[in-house]
Amino acid sequence: MEKLTAARLKALDEDHVHNLARMEQSNEDVLVHSSDIPGGYTVPPHRHRRTQFLCVFSGVVLVATGRGRWMIPPGHALLIPRGLEHSVEMYSDVSMRSVYIYSPEGRAASQEPTVLEVTDLARQLITEAVRKGAMAEDRARAELVMALLLDEIGRLPERRLGLPFPESGRLAGLCRDFVEQPSPTVKIDDWARRLNMSRRTFTRFFRQEMGVSFVTWRQQACLFACLPRLAAGEPVTRVALDAGYESVPAFTTMFKRMLGTSPRVYLTDRKAA
Repeated sequence: MEKLTAARLKALDEDHVHNLARMEQSNEDVLVHSSDIPGGYTVPPHRHRRTQFLCVFSGVVLVATGRGRWMIPPGHALLIPRGLEHSVEMYSDVSMRSVYIYSPEGRAASQEPTVLEVTDLARQLITEAVRKGAMAEDRARAELVMALLLDEIGRLPERRLGLPFPESGRLAGLCRDFVEQPSPTVKIDDWARRLNMSRRTFTRFFRQEMGVSFVTWRQQACLFACLPRLAAGEPVTRVALDAGYESVPAFTTMFKRMLGTSPRVYLTDRKAA
């Protein structure tokens, strides 16, 4: 992982400001941008006047907003509604591509951030769009590529990689502690007791605050903690046991439920991409 010196951080900040200004001033309906950013860097809170399709080719990215947090592993993308303030944290060295859509339709017009699994076709179209980014000499081809890419984005399968997160309060503290040290065995009663609530009151309070049940949030948080380690190449067995699972099969069951495939198949596909 690249060392982030003060000079390097300053350069990254300046690049972000420059690129944001360039995109905001452009009148193009669709823009594409390629970026390779070292792990540990966080793009500060900002917003776009276009819907952003942020696609991660390698590494793991965490996008945070006032509505929650979304972890984007390799081979996935986050659809970020225009006008929504967000920051982007690099959990490792990251290679990502973004498509900015000025007049979104269909899924791209969604008002909620959505994690999507990127198909081989979408990946190739994004690569071609980046390569042809300055193709004034072949405008017709560029428009065809963009039109097919936008159509494909509308067909991508959704993945449950969003993590609701309270902005403040005692519940936020419990959530932050859990993300740092996740465990699938933590009980509702444990958190209810720490907040001086009955189980029934806590269950209702948690769903009102987070929009999902405690059990669902716990599974998502566990996966959040595991994905960067898996993407970095750590053995599945070690990651599963460190996360508090009694066996690899139990971890695999959770992983399949969330991502639609086993950890080993998922990692093989990411490396082959």
